[in-house]
Parts: sequence; structure tokens; C-alpha cells
Amino acid sequence: MSSDRITERVQKVEPSGIRRMFELVASMKDPINLSIGQADFDVPESVKEAAIQAIRDGFNRYTVTQGIPELNDRIAQHYRETYDFRIESSLVTSGVSGGLLLAMLVLVDPGDEVLIPDPYFVMYKHLVHLTGGVPKFYDTYPSFRVTRELLESQITDRTKVMLINSPSNPTGAVFTAPELQVIAEIAREHDITVISDEIYESFAYGARYRSMCQHLADAVVLGGFSKTYGMPGWRVGWAVGPKDILEAMRKLQQFSFVCAPSMAQRACVAAMDVDMSEYIDAYRQKRNLVFDSLKENYSIVRPDGSFYLFPELPPGLDEKAFIDQAIRKDVLLVPGSACSRRATHFRLSFAAPNDVLKRGLDVLNGIAVQAASS
Repeated sequence: MSSDRITERVQKVEPSGIRRMFELVASMKDPINLSIGQADFDVPESVKEAAIQAIRDGFNRYTVTQGIPELNDRIAQHYRETYDFRIESSLVTSGVSGGLLLAMLVLVDPGDEVLIPDPYFVMYKHLVHLTGGVPKFYDTYPSFRVTRELLESQITDRTKVMLINSPSNPTGAVFTAPELQVIAEIAREHDITVISDEIYESFAYGARYRSMCQHLADAVVLGGFSKTYGMPGWRVGWAVGPKDILEAMRKLQQFSFVCAPSMAQRACVAAMDVDMSEYIDAYRQKRNLVFDSLKENYSIVRPDGSFYLFPELPPGLDEKAFIDQAIRKDVLLVPGSACSRRATHFRLSFAAPNDVLKRGLDVLNGIAVQAASS
């Protein structure tokens, strides 16, 4: 079979370094899996019951493309009450990933440049390629912060979109109000549309979390239920933003995803009444456990959000040698090159039971100590 039939845009998409870990899990007896970004807690029982009841009630057909009115109303309420922001329009999407794809298809023409943070969520650059756009990376190492100078150094007359991700996957960085204000000012000055991926908004452990919408009213803001409520397989997210962009995304959704899963939409209305603060506090403690354990042997920036750390590799070990050593000791991690142009770090997810985390931390500290003594 010839690969000539495969389009150039698809050939630019590389296999995910994260999905490889799924395959390894299946082949290992008792893996210490610190690679996958999904919460280790389950969907709250009341939300499960709401989904089951929706199925029993026959709520199993298509919904309107934009999502059921009750869920859109609750999304609007979330922004009013949490951020004192009145949204212009909203769309229920098939996860944040679905929202990202729709937003890119609506906003990026072939040749348009898209600013992407480095490190980045693995999907970003591939979505840009799929739309025919050109990814332009703004390098946030070593602090994972953003400045005006950093952003403006990458802007050209072809820059159309700026992607931001706060709290960040993979670094755990959370943008401050001054950083968001700089982003907003640059977007207005250069007529750039900001897409803000805020799927981890609940997982912020420092100062009060701020959304991009509080600084730039016409940003496209993406959020969802997968992380906060332990339901990544339910595939429900949302987009809020300017009416013209959201209407275009809705039109594309009619001919692609059609709608988010109907019974899951009904259950997500119930989810928004559930207090998840106990779980968020547990993840703050997990963050502290992992950071405090590794900080003596690894160079790490303490994450302020999400459920990842992005430590630097131990001196003397390249990425392949380090990841191979970890796998031999049954520890699964994501190589930094899966989410960066560099191969100097690795991503560790602390979305795991504490006993699993402690086993993994013992292995990682052992590898670092051995490397230091070699």
C-alpha cells in the first residue's frame, strides 16, 4: 500500500508519545503509571445517577448542535458567578479537544501563523498543521512564564491566533493577572485572536485563578468537565466567545461531531452542582508530596496548577536513557520531547493514588542519585 494517497497535512501529524504509554500499560504487570493525564477519582455518584436516569428516560438521541439549553445556561452562570463575566455566546463541544479543532478550523487559513507556548499540550501543533497553518513557538523556558518581549519577538504580519494554556499541561504554570493583561494588550494591538485552553481551571493551588475572559472579552475560552469531575471518557466540553466565531464553530460541528453525547450533557448539568473542593485539595497535597520529594534531586519549577510537574532530566542522562531506565523499573512517564521542541525535561502526572506516587518517587530519586554518582 502506497502512502502517496495520505494527505500532506496528515503526514505532518506524528504519533503521540503519550498514547504510546497506553500501549505499554497493557503489556506490563504492575506499572507505576505517572504518564496519563486523567484524574484518579471517579465520577461523583450523583452525576452517574443523572446519566443513568437520562438513559432510562430515553434521552439518547441527538441534541441540538449547540448543546442542551440547560447546560448552556449553567455555563453562562459559571462565568457570571466565577469571573463576573457575561458571555456573548456558548457551544457545548465534544470535549475541549473537539473545541480546539473547531476553533482552529474557523480561525486559521493555510499560511496563517499560530503562536504556541513551548512546552505545549501535544495536540496544539498538530491541529495547526491540519488546518494548513504554521506553528510559531514562544519559548517559556526555564521559568514557564510569558512576557511582552517574548511574544512580540514571534509576531509577524501572518500571525492570526495565539494559543494559551493556563493552568498548563505539561508545566503546571498558571498565568498571573499581569501576564494575562499583557496577552490581551498584544492581541488588541496586533489584531490576534486568543484561544485560551482552561480545562484545568479548577486545579489552581495558589492565588485565585483568573480566566482570559476577564482581560479580553473577545477571546475564545475553552473549558470542560473531563478533569474536574473525573469523566474524560464522557467527552463534554464547552467554548465561549464572540458570537460570530461561535456560530461558525457551531456550523462546523453540525457536519463533524454533530453534538456532544446527549446523556452526558444532561448529567453535566447535575455535575455543576457538585462541590469538588475536597478533591482539588487532595490534588494540592499530591502536588506538594511530589514536589517536596523530588526537589533535592531534580531541577523543578513548582507548579501552581493542573496535575503535572515538568522536571529537568538528571545531569548526564539523555531523554532516551532516562525514559528507558524508568520503564525498566516499571515507571511510565511522558518524554519532554512529546510536548516540546526540546528533549531536556519529562512530564510527570500526579493524578494517581498516593501509594503509587510514592513508589514512583522512590524510583525517580534512585535514578537521579545513581546518575549523580556515575
